[in-house]
Amino acid sequence: MSTDKLPRGLRNNNPGNIRNNDKVKWQGEVDATSKKDFTFEEFKDRASGYRALLKLLRNYNKLHGCRTIADYIHRWAPEHENNTSGYIIRVSREMQVPTTFVPDPDEKSIMCAMAAAISLVENGVPAIMSEVEAGWNAL
Repeated sequence: MSTDKLPRGLRNNNPGNIRNNDKVKWQGEVDATSKKDFTFEEFKDRASGYRALLKLLRNYNKLHGCRTIADYIHRWAPEHENNTSGYIIRVSREMQVPTTFVPDPDEKSIMCAMAAAISLVENGVPAIMSEVEAGWNAL
């Protein structure tokens, strides 16, 4: 698939479609003068985008008290922008866990599976696990 035909999140190396926030400087973020998309973050490589996604998920647990898959996705994909209940079901189904599952935010395999499921919902194509794991390894 040529780069211009990739979904927006993958073109931006931002598989979670993290919204742009000028107050946050992400590791691996494209310099503001080089950005083409001012709505969503852009990263230099896919691993940096997955790192940001994973960092946010871990912060959702530590700073916002998210415990279950449903808690995480309610925060990640709020109802005013998404079909949140459908998103929760899809992520849970992809992870093969119930929506009430409580992931350990320090468990690489679980958190990478959640990031890959989020990427699939956001972009419509399966994540490349080596890229997701490279993001984890960069945390």
